[in-house]
Amino acid sequence: QVQLVESGGGLVQPGGSLRLSCAASGRIFSISAMGWYRQAPGKQRELVAAITTVGSTNYADSVKGRFTISRDNAKNTVYLQMNSLKPEDTAVYYCNRAPPRSNYWGQGTQVTVSS
Repeated sequence: QVQLVESGGGLVQPGGSLRLSCAASGRIFSISAMGWYRQAPGKQRELVAAITTVGSTNYADSVKGRFTISRDNAKNTVYLQMNSLKPEDTAVYYCNRAPPRSNYWGQGTQVTVSS
């Protein structure tokens, strides 16, 4: 059974930075492409960034140039470095496989960008 635990969210001012972490239990991590997703109030969950097992990445247009996804297979952890944050980045952020599996969603971590 796979468990994904997100951390690192918080309140930050516009233009600030945060680094999110997602620790994965289970043996699936090293053979899976992983993604960060977010869901803002009243909106559908969307893919923010994804990374393959060999480190190829892709990003939503809204975060290109500001966010960086990375992974450490030895630690079963995927990261999301978020820079130049904007109020519209406010959301609950989740990690999951890419494409996501419905039974892998965790609690997420809240990111709030506000002055």
